[in-house]
Amino acid sequence: MELLDKLNWRYAAKAMNGKVVAEDKIERILEAARLAATSSGLQPFEIFVVKNQEIKEKIRPIAWNQSVITDCSHLLVFAAWDTYTPERINYMFDLTNEIRGFKNEGWEDYRQMLLNTYPQKDAEENFNHAAKQAYIAFAHAIIAAAYEGVDATPLEGFDPSAVDEILGLKEKGLRSAVLLPLGYRADDKDWLVNLVKVRKPMKDLVTVIE
Repeated sequence: MELLDKLNWRYAAKAMNGKVVAEDKIERILEAARLAATSSGLQPFEIFVVKNQEIKEKIRPIAWNQSVITDCSHLLVFAAWDTYTPERINYMFDLTNEIRGFKNEGWEDYRQMLLNTYPQKDAEENFNHAAKQAYIAFAHAIIAAAYEGVDATPLEGFDPSAVDEILGLKEKGLRSAVLLPLGYRADDKDWLVNLVKVRKPMKDLVTVIE
């Protein structure tokens, strides 16, 4: 129940007070994102943690001028691979073999299947697939933030190409997918802070098929 209580506490804060989140909390939030499930375990994304205020100031105008961009403590940018390449796929399979200390024939066959599939696909299709994986980690970060008592504001309202340019993502083979400011709510400035959380009733959301 503790986790559900914290998820009921969380909401998308519309104003933050600038208070700095302790680094140990940020580290645990990032670790939760790192541990997220992803398709084939490839983790086809990177997370950029923006603490630099000048960079936040540059991002704010191309993110609908939302104040949480500049008033947050840490701004997380989830950036997905721009496409799948043999090098990227092989890196994760080689890393797995190194950490586990052995090779598995079935695992190597699976590697070859991915190598024969993803790199040949259209780059935009691959990016969209990678972005979906980034969103899984993004959701983990939101849940972890709630558990830590840290506010998080999921943001899709921004110009991805402009963020990519500010952070130099194109040169890294990445494209920004979604933003997550982390901080603490400003009770006196946030119109949403005291409103009741509204979600569909379970009967309208879940269908059980016996």
